[in-house]
Amino acid sequence: VRAGAIGDVVQTVGLGPHRLNRALRDPWFFDRAKYGGILVDIASHQIDQFLAFAGVADAEIVLARAGNVAHPEDPGFEDFGEIVLSAGAASAYIKVDWFTPDGLPTWGDGRLFVTGTTGSIELRKYVDVAGRPGKDHLFLVDGKAARYIDCSDAKLPYYERLRRDIVERTETAMTHAHCYKVCELALKAQAAAQPIISTRDESRGGRGESTQQR
Repeated sequence: VRAGAIGDVVQTVGLGPHRLNRALRDPWFFDRAKYGGILVDIASHQIDQFLAFAGVADAEIVLARAGNVAHPEDPGFEDFGEIVLSAGAASAYIKVDWFTPDGLPTWGDGRLFVTGTTGSIELRKYVDVAGRPGKDHLFLVDGKAARYIDCSDAKLPYYERLRRDIVERTETAMTHAHCYKVCELALKAQAAAQPIISTRDESRGGRGESTQQR
């Protein structure tokens, strides 16, 4: 993206499905007051990606939704959420959930789509479903061709830079302002999230309520 392979970024789509593994979770994980909600828990990563790839310092929250769709036994838990962000000509759609089925060989089919003015990128982060083995599969389409790039051996300097930033009080992995803005947007999206009415609530004739309202 920084090299201009797809032109100016128009939109990112970040998908963050996770496997619940209910038996492995501590009780606090299902307590809204302790875990904060699905948008701050998971969607903060996709917010980070949008700001970074779009090259913007801030964004507007156009839409935020979250709720408990399929786990009535844990009323304080949110299992699905989504956000739409806007920043100038660029936008983002973010979807996160706890619905990864047991048949998937990893904890989630995380994907990132980046649409640019002259091309597009898709990153299949953890699995290529029923396709190539391994993870970190990148697909690049531009004005010349459609290409597959195996990124499994790509260097990941971020974590070492972050560690050094903490020790040396520097900003090589990311700026403090970027980190704070991602957290701010995640918290605002969570606080403003519209409640999702599950199918079980509709079947009972209820209006449903968000975990925030509870």
